[in-house]
Amino acid sequence: MDNSDILNRIRQHCRPLQPVSTGQTVDASPLPGIRAILFDIYGTLMISASGDIDAGSLGDARSAFNDALSALGLGDYIPEGDGSLLLREEVNNTHRTRHAEGIDYPEVDILCIWGRVLDRLEVPEEIVEDVTPALAVEYECRSNPVWPMPDLVDTLVALRERGLVMGIVSNAQFYTHLLFDALVEQSLDDLGFDAAADAWSYRLMEGKPSTRMYRTALEGLDKLGIGAEETLYIGNDMLKDIWPAKACGLNTVLFAGDQRSLRLREDDERCRGVSPDRVIQTLPQLLDIVG
Repeated sequence: MDNSDILNRIRQHCRPLQPVSTGQTVDASPLPGIRAILFDIYGTLMISASGDIDAGSLGDARSAFNDALSALGLGDYIPEGDGSLLLREEVNNTHRTRHAEGIDYPEVDILCIWGRVLDRLEVPEEIVEDVTPALAVEYECRSNPVWPMPDLVDTLVALRERGLVMGIVSNAQFYTHLLFDALVEQSLDDLGFDAAADAWSYRLMEGKPSTRMYRTALEGLDKLGIGAEETLYIGNDMLKDIWPAKACGLNTVLFAGDQRSLRLREDDERCRGVSPDRVIQTLPQLLDIVG
């Protein structure tokens, strides 16, 4: 896979976005003893135009599908109907299979999903492998463009300078970590993230709100001598972020920085009686919490 091509495609379709105020009350009072911070990405570190990686397309999914195929020279294979429905159908098929295997919150590998879609469109096999990664990015960036949250890099630099271990727990696909290379021109390694504390849904084939993702990150932190009680998790979704993180014993911060992605889930029974330990509207407010 040519990452330079993927990075160029991300840059081509992503443009500056600004967060939309939520009006939520901020509580950034200090939490003593924090040694590590785990982050969500979509809606927390990255502004997400549709709110989340799996929230569905922002605009016309059919146009995004057709334009993505055309961008890869596959215009002759555009179906007469809504091709994006094929994509959704393959995702749903995978979810049903994984549910039958006992997985409550299954994830997909988007490369496999697109491979099946292209097979159904009768794209020659020798073409499929070459175009699938770029095609996935073309579609995703059209349906869910993203942009770094304000003060992202400065906040991460300050946290790293304070000696905090940083990791990622996020619903994601292969291109998600490349958003940082493309849009802030620094890799997650450059920004100070420790891969030992990461948990990516597409690698585990299980997504949030599964506690497995959080337990995976905690296992990595445990090898560094850091426990759940010394770890802070920050995310924008009460169900996918705060509920499972608290169930794993983590301190939690609700990121209420953008109306498009804030998910309070007030009608979800799983979130009743669950409250984040802190609430912030901007990333630099994290610095007040960790002292």
